[in-house]
Amino acid sequence: MYKNIRAVVSADFDAVNQFIIDQLYSDVALVESIGHYIIDAGGKRMRPVLVLLSAKSCDYQGDQHISLAAVIEFIHTATLLHDDVVDMSSMRRGRPTANEQWSNPSSVLVGDFIYSRAFQVLVSIGNMDIMRIIADTTNRIAEGEVLQLINKNNSAATQEGYMNVIRHKTAILFQAAAECGAILAGASAQQQQILRDVGMHIGMAFQLIDDVLDYEGDAATMGKNIGDDLAEGKPTLPLIHAMRTGTKEEADLLKRCIEGAAQDMDAELAQQQLTDVIAIIKRSGSLDYTRDLALAESDKAIALLANLDDSPFRQALIDMANLAVKRAS
Repeated sequence: MYKNIRAVVSADFDAVNQFIIDQLYSDVALVESIGHYIIDAGGKRMRPVLVLLSAKSCDYQGDQHISLAAVIEFIHTATLLHDDVVDMSSMRRGRPTANEQWSNPSSVLVGDFIYSRAFQVLVSIGNMDIMRIIADTTNRIAEGEVLQLINKNNSAATQEGYMNVIRHKTAILFQAAAECGAILAGASAQQQQILRDVGMHIGMAFQLIDDVLDYEGDAATMGKNIGDDLAEGKPTLPLIHAMRTGTKEEADLLKRCIEGAAQDMDAELAQQQLTDVIAIIKRSGSLDYTRDLALAESDKAIALLANLDDSPFRQALIDMANLAVKRAS
């Protein structure tokens, strides 16, 4: 499905990739090495594609959507570099993380470089409304990261708190991508609001499914280890729901896991505990519960898109809303 979505803007997508490569230049060899390493790892590029589709759905005829899409991808890439340091992750997209390959300080500093390059490109676009949204978005993402850090190993985390974290940390960049594409196209205030909300709903659906896949996905397909969220003490919705609906014994086990009681276990015992946790989550219906919430977000996005003029770009946005809940990685 995603290949079909990307095919609608294939020439623009290729231009974005080339623009990203061109903008990673630096006189410092390590900056270029790490920058290319994480960009070359691939990924779906859903956020920049959302910029392209949003702009084109509003009949944009210029070429600045290419650089705007790159800005969104640079911001996303910088957050990945910083996230992997904070989470002490060792694998992403099937390869060692940049901090694993080089070092934590290198990863953080190159993340800062990519952030600043995003704003250099943003200045060249020269649209103050877009600059304001991107500046506010990066600030909110940072707040989301801090909220997630505060909630680490918090067995008392609530669904409301979890939704607030993913809204700040993940969905808001999808929102900015869609809204800024519309602004760049000179869309009406109504179209801008529709696409802003579409981006938020797609982003929420995307993250909810991401948290489902952490317990039922395939490590080779996902490019990361199953159960990473649990190992990092992140109380995601499947865990929160299972603690709320499971037996006392099940809830107690989940709480101990979130609070970090398994950190000093040997590998075999830790794997057995992960197996037990996954069994509890599945038995409690927590994965289906989370998936249903993601589907509701996707449905909201699709309903909003009915208000835009029919075009291949609008259809691709509908397909992206569906993909957010049907993906396997």
